[in-house]
Amino acid sequence: MALDSRVRMHRALADSHRIAIVDALALGDRTPQELCKLTDIPSNLLAHHLRVLERAEIVERRISGGDKRRRYVILRRDRLVEAVPDVTVAKGSVLFVCTHNSARSQFAAALWRSRTGGSSESAGTDPAPRVDPLAIATAAHVGVDLSAAVPKGYEAIESRPALIVSVCDRARESGMPFDVASLHWSVRDPVADGRSAAFDEAFAEISSRVDQLATALTEA
Repeated sequence: MALDSRVRMHRALADSHRIAIVDALALGDRTPQELCKLTDIPSNLLAHHLRVLERAEIVERRISGGDKRRRYVILRRDRLVEAVPDVTVAKGSVLFVCTHNSARSQFAAALWRSRTGGSSESAGTDPAPRVDPLAIATAAHVGVDLSAAVPKGYEAIESRPALIVSVCDRARESGMPFDVASLHWSVRDPVADGRSAAFDEAFAEISSRVDQLATALTEA
């Protein structure tokens, strides 16, 4: 990283409010309204701090794939590396959710099982008839088998999870199926995009986030 970029990043973090924002984004994406509640920072002051963090490329804002009026704030972990605090979450079953359960949540659940050996399920608010063929092909390319996966709705979830991770803005905004701890990853919908490259990008982002979450596991 260039020296001027490093200076800009450290200057941006030299504020207790902005550190609180980074802490709140350590494992998942938040709306500005959620950040206000989590950090107890007034909305007008939060907007200022987010602009500072954006200029330093520490966070970015992404338009919701559901409610276009909504924005999610995403931490650029690649920019921070060791500046991100250690965060822990209790071990237990993880439920990954999206709208159609045909790509993103299937990626996440399969990666979670393969990377951690832990229990995971995936489900959708409006399950598709089948897993998208491009999702199956993308996963197979890196050794993840989704050939037998079948989309399912919330009513088919077998057991109460310890954690829910929404990987779809629409699913997040429609509410979670259990009153348990939850995280949100604002991952763009590759099915709506339709390009093979979009599936590759979604898979890579989810893979990185699964690894980050796995390092935060602790015994309940």
